[in-house]
Amino acid sequence: MKNKKLAWAAVIGWMSIIFILSHQPASVSSGLSSGITEFLLGTIADLFPGSAAEAEGFHTLVRKNAHFIAYLILGVLLANALGRWGNLSVQPLLSAFAIAVLYAASDEFHQLFIEGRSGEVRDVLIDSAGAATGIAGCWIAGLLIRKKKLEK
Repeated sequence: MKNKKLAWAAVIGWMSIIFILSHQPASVSSGLSSGITEFLLGTIADLFPGSAAEAEGFHTLVRKNAHFIAYLILGVLLANALGRWGNLSVQPLLSAFAIAVLYAASDEFHQLFIEGRSGEVRDVLIDSAGAATGIAGCWIAGLLIRKKKLEK
């Protein structure tokens, strides 16, 4: 029971981080992702001299990958909170996906009320793909754990 409480605390904590980041006005959010983009472009230029990446397109890639990764993590946390790793059945995995998609949709709706932000269906789809990837990874890990237990 203690582990489940901790698992749900992790879910709520991660959802809170997503909410806080989504609650930032567009200028603050853009500044954060611009800083990350500049760091990554500088690192790429250092590793591969002579390479050039278009900053604006790369900035969009960074922002959309942030959506994907944030919800991939949420999907993993939800699968963990709803299921048992060695025995992940379809129901908890579908529940984890439903919760992630509903949270993504509510998060985009929330952004409609934040200065300079907008709610995007495309972002809900990216978030959902991230959650599905994380949940699928948990399902595969669960299969491998179960297989390993059966081999013993």
